[in-house]
Amino acid sequence: MCTAIVSVDPASPVPVLLVGVRDEFLARSWEPPGHHWPDRPGLVAGRDLRAGGTWLAVDPVAPRVATVLNGRGRMAPEPERLSRGGLPLLTAAEGKLGEIDLPRYDPFHLIGAEPDRVRLWSWNGGALVQRDLGPGLHAVVNSGLEGEDQQVGQTEDAYMAARLEHFRPRFERAVRPLPVPGGEDGVAEAWGEWLPLVNGGGVPRFDHRALLPQLDLGGGRVWGTTSVSLVALSPSEARYDFSADPGAADAWTRVL
Repeated sequence: MCTAIVSVDPASPVPVLLVGVRDEFLARSWEPPGHHWPDRPGLVAGRDLRAGGTWLAVDPVAPRVATVLNGRGRMAPEPERLSRGGLPLLTAAEGKLGEIDLPRYDPFHLIGAEPDRVRLWSWNGGALVQRDLGPGLHAVVNSGLEGEDQQVGQTEDAYMAARLEHFRPRFERAVRPLPVPGGEDGVAEAWGEWLPLVNGGGVPRFDHRALLPQLDLGGGRVWGTTSVSLVALSPSEARYDFSADPGAADAWTRVL
């Protein structure tokens, strides 16, 4: 139940803001953002140690950011399946999705953002839809942009609907932050009224509205938010703040 929130304001000196919430099994191993790919030395991203890809990648020079969420639809055949974790690396490096063998990927939602353009690619196993995200606030969850493909009666979809209903208007009402990439502001100063929301907004992690969920599925399996990323793009630079302890106000580090 990952979540991405994107704010686009072409008139701002920082036109693109991105919140990336990664939900996964807590036991799944990963490394924090760094230069983990020798073939793409300019990229900064966390690395998933099971599949080798990432959930969010930043090119600080372009500047550019890309993040991927699981989608809904027909899964790829197991023997031919490619990890979706390679898609943010490709898009952050090249600024586009490009020509890929789509049937080998499970469904996904991929956001690729540059200071003057934000795109969303959604693949359901049969068709690829590309959309430009214009000025305003946009929320993407596993059921799509603004949860548009939610299924009635599905528990996961009910949770996503409750999350959007609770948090989206709060992000909309909050003063849009101005985290200048080249500035010296700490995370609290840079992200202002957004930061308490990104830290969970006071909603318990087991609550069905939670932006940072944590669910005990039994048998030692715990699913929940494993990290949160905040990325700001100005016309010439990127700022990247990262938390490996979701909800902890003092856990933030500045990557870029």
